[in-house]
This record gives sequence, C-alpha cells and structure tokens, in this order.
Amino acid sequence: MKISVLIIDDDENFIDTLKDGMKLKEPGAEISVARSAREALDALSKFVPSIIILDVQLPDIHGVEFLRVLKDSPKLKKTPVIFISAKYTEPADRSEAMLAGAEAFFPKPVSIEELWTEIKYLLDKKK
Repeated sequence: MKISVLIIDDDENFIDTLKDGMKLKEPGAEISVARSAREALDALSKFVPSIIILDVQLPDIHGVEFLRVLKDSPKLKKTPVIFISAKYTEPADRSEAMLAGAEAFFPKPVSIEELWTEIKYLLDKKK
C-alpha cells in the first residue's frame, strides 16, 4: 500500500526536516505540503491522503477549528489526523485536539521515530 501524507504547516525548516525523515522511513511515500488551511483545502479537493499531519498554529485559522472542518467533511472524516505544536503542549491543549477528532498529538520538536510509529499504527488500524 502506497502511503500519502499531507503536511499542513507553515514552518519551512520543520517541513524540510519532516519530509527528509519520512523519506528515509518510507522511500515510496508521497508527501505533499500545504502552508495554510486554504492551501490544504485546495490540495484536499484533488486527493485524499492516507494521513494528515496538522500544525495547531496556521497563518489563516487555528488548527483545532480547521480539524473540525476536516472531520465534518464526509470525504475526509475517516482520514487520520496527527496534531503537532510547538506552543500548545499543555494537557488541556492535547484534550481539545483529541476531542476535535485528532488521533494523536505530538509536541515540536517531534521525534521522527515516534511519529512514524504512530503513522504506521494508525494506517494499520484503518485497514
């Protein structure tokens, strides 16, 4: 099964690090990037990824609000979403993300090993 990942984040350094790490873990993975919710919606109108990695702090909308938009979409509601955040790392932030529909929550900087383990778990669970 070919894995496709949509990274929604506006931090170029983080995006590059994540893409490089994921390519090492899964060389055949298709990795797309959106730097805002608007870009993400445009990309998601063209394809449904296997998994979405979503930053809490987007330039155009709060990540939790955007997650609710994604989970309200019949086309996307079953797509696993992993939240990542540098600023929102308190237990209450994690709870808010999980209640909004996130399958996992990681603080930045994120361990590629741990993130990849979670991605594989979520994709295996989805089968």
